[in-house]
Amino acid sequence: MERVSFEPLRLMAVHAHPDDESSKGAATMARYVDEGVEVLVVTCTGGERGSILNPALQNRPEIEADITEIRRKEMAHAREILGVEQHWLGFVDSGLPEGDPLPALPEGCFALVPLEEAVAGLVAEIRSFRPHVVTTYDENGGYPHPDHIRCHEISVAAFDAAPDPDAFPEAGEPWQPLKLYYDVGFSPERFEALHAALLAHGLESPFEERRQRMREMTEKFRAPKITTRVNVADWFERRDAALLAHVTQVDPKGWFFSVPLDLQREAWPTEEFELARSLVDSTIPEDDLFAGVRDSVQA
Repeated sequence: MERVSFEPLRLMAVHAHPDDESSKGAATMARYVDEGVEVLVVTCTGGERGSILNPALQNRPEIEADITEIRRKEMAHAREILGVEQHWLGFVDSGLPEGDPLPALPEGCFALVPLEEAVAGLVAEIRSFRPHVVTTYDENGGYPHPDHIRCHEISVAAFDAAPDPDAFPEAGEPWQPLKLYYDVGFSPERFEALHAALLAHGLESPFEERRQRMREMTEKFRAPKITTRVNVADWFERRDAALLAHVTQVDPKGWFFSVPLDLQREAWPTEEFELARSLVDSTIPEDDLFAGVRDSVQA
């Protein structure tokens, strides 16, 4: 009998900063890793300008002075927990400008790097790893951080350029990813469901203020068009452990960890994505990022 071999499925998740991979789509990545999918996280910046959000570590000059190396170590721990590969694209965090008027972005930061330069680096990653599926943020960055918006811009441009032999010929042999998704993260529906579940169980909800912020955002930006819900309830513990590995970036007593996992599994057991580009046929709604891909990669 002739032996049939199968090419392993490959997923690339493009994120702006270390810790983004653990707060957005992490349970989905962990599930696919356990199912034998090869998963690569591409981190665009080093997160050098990220705020220290863990109250226990604030106002410690030694941490602020060594934040670049600390964030690299945190990322190494998180990727080990998730079981993914991870590469740095090598750009510098732009920071989140605040104030009215907003201050200018710092010179040399990711959001100010010429688009073609940033796209070239990601095209090289795509051609080297050869993902079948790529995930990134929508045109608003998930939320309007300049690095998230730039991450969207280079991901879409690289998805289009990677298969073109005339684009960035020095970046390797052309490769055609088959699907591009936007990671929806915390949708208004998810906030509402978790808020209602907490109240129904007689628990205090931390989401009232965030629900209002989400409502304000949906007035300014388009609502995500959720096409794909991946059931990842069994991987919530891995997701949370990976996020906690970014010790400087999260408050372990904060809102993200305030909903008991059993309640989360009951109220909202999925992670959501919006299918932005596809070169294969699949039926919407989907429950698998590789819907329509699996049969096409059989060798």
